[in-house]
Amino acid sequence: MAKKPVKKTAAKKVSKSAVKKVNKPAAKKSAKLPKKAPVKKKPITDKERELREANVIANSEKKKQTKRPKKTATKEQTSGLLDSIVEGMRERKAKNIMILDLSEIENRVCDFFVICDADSKTHVNSIADSVEDTVLKLSSEKAYHSEGHQNGEWILVDYINIVAHIFLKEMRDYYNLEALWGDAEVTLIND
Repeated sequence: MAKKPVKKTAAKKVSKSAVKKVNKPAAKKSAKLPKKAPVKKKPITDKERELREANVIANSEKKKQTKRPKKTATKEQTSGLLDSIVEGMRERKAKNIMILDLSEIENRVCDFFVICDADSKTHVNSIADSVEDTVLKLSSEKAYHSEGHQNGEWILVDYINIVAHIFLKEMRDYYNLEALWGDAEVTLIND
């Protein structure tokens, strides 16, 4: 038995004009509502005023802290600061002290990195404290930012145009900043 071919019928196309649009019913106009009485503001007490002023000052201080200031230092100031940082590292017997000159690199973070390593976490913290104290004594400069004291594996001390990196030996090998900033001019400091 042969099957009869099924006759295909063309689907009817419906034009846009043939589709009836359903109109939404118009919104009912409600009667006018009575106006609300204006809310009276409480007078601000002196204590509240002082708190608001203190909050404004605190918020502006936070904004100042988040912006990294650009510091233009003379070559003498920079070399003095570099010497102070290296002296602070030597004072606590830091190992493999190296200065990376980033000043010729286009997208640099700062002008110089001073990198060293230590044997233990206690030694790393001791070197970082020594760097901050020595720089404050010799150059009268406070660190703009310092971080990493909690874990003691990599402490960064930021003086804006110079950043000191104090590593645990294993962390220095792992992060290898010298290779990362390979275009920088390297100066080894002999003990």
